[in-house]
Amino acid sequence: MPTQKRLAGSFTPLDFELVLLRRMADHNPDLVENARHELGVSLTQMREANRRWQAMTHSPHARGALARYRSVLGEPETRTPRRVGDLDCEAWLWPVSYWPDLRFEVLLAPNGSVWNEWLVRSPVGEPPPLKSLDDLTPWSCTVDEAARAFAPARPLEGTAPTRWGLAFTAPDRHGVRQEVVAEFTWGLLQRTAVRE
Repeated sequence: MPTQKRLAGSFTPLDFELVLLRRMADHNPDLVENARHELGVSLTQMREANRRWQAMTHSPHARGALARYRSVLGEPETRTPRRVGDLDCEAWLWPVSYWPDLRFEVLLAPNGSVWNEWLVRSPVGEPPPLKSLDDLTPWSCTVDEAARAFAPARPLEGTAPTRWGLAFTAPDRHGVRQEVVAEFTWGLLQRTAVRE
């Protein structure tokens, strides 16, 4: 996978992907380590990208979230009107090189503020076949895909701003339905646990 050259002082789309991966390392360090090698970056580069992102987001002079995403990711690949419950919003999608079948989605409220930000399936991508617990492997699906496959799913509060949870019932390999809690980071499945 080709790496992107960095201009001095710039924050590239590759740097942003390293930020996504860094947060996922809390749950899946081996997958993140493999991704880092495929992207051709060092652990130091990943840590530095995360440090710089945190500095940008927490600076007293920080730009708004949308301006920050546009400055790092450029113009979105698509902008699509969307209705979520009673809220009219607009979905902006950017490609993500490490996950070519996913997009980074930012949902904008009518006032232009960022309402949600996570990874989703590309509009032309095929959703994974999710039929049982065995299909729920790390990085196999997004929040929306799991919620649809195992409806009704109940959202759970995440343990950090970039984390989400879902509670639902899914069959195991023997067809026995199990109560499941699934954890997601940046919208991508990280792990599941069966409730005892």
